[in-house]
Amino acid sequence: MKTVLIADDEKNIRTSLGVAFRMDGYEVRTVEDGVRALDAVERGGIDLVVLDLQMPELDGMATLRELRGRGHDVPVMILTAHGTVETAVEATKLGAFDFVEKPPHAERILVTARNALRQASLEDENRRLKEETEPRYEMVGTSAPMRALNDQIRRVAPTQARVLILGENGTGKELVARDLHRRSSRAEAPFIAINCAAIPRDLFESELFGHEKGAFTGATARRKGKFTRAHGGTVLLDEVGEIPLELQPKILRVLESGELEPVGSDQETRVDVRVLAATNRDLEREVEDGRFREDLYYRLKVVTLEVPPLRSRRDDIPRLVEHFVALASRDNGVKPKTIAPDALERLVAHDYPGNVRELRNLLERLVILTAGDTIGEADVRAALPAARPVPGVPPASRALREVMEHLEREVIRAALERNGWRMAATARELELERSHLYKKVRALGVERP
Repeated sequence: MKTVLIADDEKNIRTSLGVAFRMDGYEVRTVEDGVRALDAVERGGIDLVVLDLQMPELDGMATLRELRGRGHDVPVMILTAHGTVETAVEATKLGAFDFVEKPPHAERILVTARNALRQASLEDENRRLKEETEPRYEMVGTSAPMRALNDQIRRVAPTQARVLILGENGTGKELVARDLHRRSSRAEAPFIAINCAAIPRDLFESELFGHEKGAFTGATARRKGKFTRAHGGTVLLDEVGEIPLELQPKILRVLESGELEPVGSDQETRVDVRVLAATNRDLEREVEDGRFREDLYYRLKVVTLEVPPLRSRRDDIPRLVEHFVALASRDNGVKPKTIAPDALERLVAHDYPGNVRELRNLLERLVILTAGDTIGEADVRAALPAARPVPGVPPASRALREVMEHLEREVIRAALERNGWRMAATARELELERSHLYKKVRALGVERP
């Protein structure tokens, strides 16, 4: 159900338009001036705004200008009894969809509203398609491991099977998910990627399933969850191993029945989504340790795809280098640079513990910082992380406990540095509980420089 906000200082206009929109199946909110209209849009959940041109405090044009200035692209219709050509031109430049003369005729305004929402939907679709065809989402590589992966994707994509995508950090698991969506029958519908590691625990259920107004402190408006927004399309549960154990049954319910219940609602909502999941964790071990539900694990892994690390597909590095240099040049407005042969050799020889993501970031840094038109071997050598010496072992006179603590401290420090001092990522790499890693860092006195 779409939500319309009507902003007009005339109560009878708000009432009559509200009745017309409700009878046509819309949810309606009304305010009497532009200031309150801005507040309502800021709170979220508004699909269309109907603004009176003449209002106290903040008129329709000023409200429209402020909406666009704050980055809100919600479609806007202007109501006016005093319109001029100049006003119409200015409003159109600001993105107003249409003018409707007062007193508004119900059928006319409903037709205009449908057209405005249809155009907004088409613009959203165009943005989505543009995003999906962006070079940054292209899977690059013709090595044997990538050919095998692409063959699996071609066979799995047209089906409705759930897919568990495995791979180290930075290998491109989301690109695989996007490719599965793009080649599926759901390609015209939304693709919603959810980073489960980035959602605060207390907001997890609301983010995925939505909430009703007043469901909790701060829930000032009804909000759709990511599953509902993806209706008809695909949801990627990235870092799926981070889903809190107590919320996993609700994910399982969506997979089994296609039903979810927004926070604060007693009404079930049906959604039609294909669920993909990605992780760098050993989920079988998580199941054995009681941190991940076994039934959810088997629901997610109908098909398993493994994304190869970059070190096992070095043949692809020259093509990846060319691809990322072109992207970095375009994105940063820099003249494209060439790569010297000896520089390319050094790039191919590097191990890339951060995989394709590390290579992409390295090349963007080189494109920006290299002074000339050619990236040379010395530039690459200077940009690559310095090889860390093997941690020194304390003198033999030290107790074994001290030797082990020293080595453990160095291993943890190196892992933290590789992961940008992000505790969750480091804990996954070291296969430790995050709370256990925190305790070790404190006990061993590991400090960020």
